[in-house]
Amino acid sequence: MSFGLEVCLSPALLPSYTLAGKTVVVTDVLRATSTMSVILQQGAECIVPVTTVEEARNLGKKGWLAAAERNGQKAEGFHYGNSPFDYLGHNLIGCKLVMTTTNGTRALAAAANAADHVLCGAFVNLHAVADAVKSLGKDCLVLCAGWKDNFNIEDSLFAGALAKALAPDFSLRCDAGLAVSGLWSIAQDDLFGYIKASSHFNRLERLHIEEDVRFCMTLNSQQAVPVLENDALIAWKSSNDSTR
Repeated sequence: MSFGLEVCLSPALLPSYTLAGKTVVVTDVLRATSTMSVILQQGAECIVPVTTVEEARNLGKKGWLAAAERNGQKAEGFHYGNSPFDYLGHNLIGCKLVMTTTNGTRALAAAANAADHVLCGAFVNLHAVADAVKSLGKDCLVLCAGWKDNFNIEDSLFAGALAKALAPDFSLRCDAGLAVSGLWSIAQDDLFGYIKASSHFNRLERLHIEEDVRFCMTLNSQQAVPVLENDALIAWKSSNDSTR
């Protein structure tokens, strides 16, 4: 049986899609969904994604680890931002973290109440995400967070990579899926080189965080797949795991 795979290139286009009965994979490669995988890989209990800095600040006052990013930079007054290097090498076992970002957490909020399952995907956990989507056995929509409702290259490239990883069990059912698959076939041999021409790379380069980009464009360095349950992201466990 082949399941359907669709790609939404921006949250602004999401009203044109049906989410009910589907698995939605939200991707914000640079850097929210990459960093969320790292946080859970480092042992955090959960991440609560919120859409405003004030929400993050309020939970931070209650003892949560609080992370906030706007326009590529850590928000004022927060110890943690949106860089994977804020968390790599840290023991986060049992920690609860609240997080808001410019694009990623907004995309998560858009999908949260409509889809059957919401996962977070990035190049860093590509194969683990593909395995999770296959195990759920439902049609899938990849939601690209983009940049402030605009199309971006990196999220679209991930959608193309995921389409390839899911084939032949999932077949493309929209033109956007065909387009991102074509992008992936062009860029896959030199992801970092291809992304260097993008607007977001140039935006982050001006902030001197090229190292973050290199990390986020590396395939399968992480195994944790964030999945949304009761308004919090936790690490996905397969149906073969008796604790799920």
